[in-house]
Amino acid sequence: MATTTWLMKLQEQLNVDIDCMDPAEAKKLLPFKPCDQTSNQRLVYEQMISPENRDLFLQTAKEAKDEGWEVILNRMSARLCAKNIENIEGRVLLQSSARFAYDTDKVIEHARAYAHEFEKAGISKDRICIKIPATGPALNASPILLKEGIRTLGTSLFSVVQAIAASQAGCLSISPYINFPWYHADRKQWPDVQDPALEHPMSHRLVQIKQVYERLHKETGKEQPLLKPASFISAKEAMAMGEIGCEHATIPENILLELSLLDAEANPPPGTDSVKKRGVVAPRLTHLADSDPLAGDKWKGRLPSTEVDYLADNGAALTEAIAEDETTERGLREALSAFEDNELQSRQAIEELLKQL
Repeated sequence: MATTTWLMKLQEQLNVDIDCMDPAEAKKLLPFKPCDQTSNQRLVYEQMISPENRDLFLQTAKEAKDEGWEVILNRMSARLCAKNIENIEGRVLLQSSARFAYDTDKVIEHARAYAHEFEKAGISKDRICIKIPATGPALNASPILLKEGIRTLGTSLFSVVQAIAASQAGCLSISPYINFPWYHADRKQWPDVQDPALEHPMSHRLVQIKQVYERLHKETGKEQPLLKPASFISAKEAMAMGEIGCEHATIPENILLELSLLDAEANPPPGTDSVKKRGVVAPRLTHLADSDPLAGDKWKGRLPSTEVDYLADNGAALTEAIAEDETTERGLREALSAFEDNELQSRQAIEELLKQL
């Protein structure tokens, strides 16, 4: 009799996305086709300089050597996605430059450039999604891109207000970070809890986002962004996403491997299967919406208003709300800084290769 793994259990509860661009890993780790493949500036850099992609990198650089490093990076990014498109069911995602996080026009320009390179690589718009930072200026790009058939995902997202803004922007999905950048940098700060769905501080905000989106759907009739949490450190955290009611979970290869090795019968994941319903918050978690440990004494005892236009005036209300939430402000700042550093690594690798041509 075949072993039922944690990964199999999780797939029953949500769509499993891969936080990985390596086709070999996608095929090796999963007994099924994942839904989407995400990426970011770090993952693109790692794949671009890998020995397996040396020839593709060289070819791309030669083709576009007179067009600048950004064109080479955009084209290489799309081609790396194309290598894995047959191994997934849904969309491939690329992330707009963190340098443009506060420039609407630049976000639009970069998204269009990606779409152009995807088309050249044989990937149509219905198979792509562009990740944009959940800032006021960047989210203002989403309605414009939507009219062109380019869907977006709100990323570097840590708060309910950012999630409401992403809904107003017409994003296809959002990726709340379960763990903040400093949890990854210093594991002593990471809340390594036994039951993440119930005990992780970010679970409160995820449940709040689910409640806000359910209410907005009832009030407006409009589809709300899909929740695709990311930034996992443990298999237990990934399993918690099913119980919280998320539609997707974006999982890196090391966590996928762990999930595929854990026996769900001999070693059951935290929580209870009996209350899990796909896309719905488990009853034992609904009370989490009534508090916010990440806000500390600034918690106002109620969810943010959905009546505020967070996109107006270049996202002024969202910018103000982020500034008032120290945890979100720091998370966004550190995430964008890291992605800028990763992009700089790619630029340096491209420029070094161009010198050799």
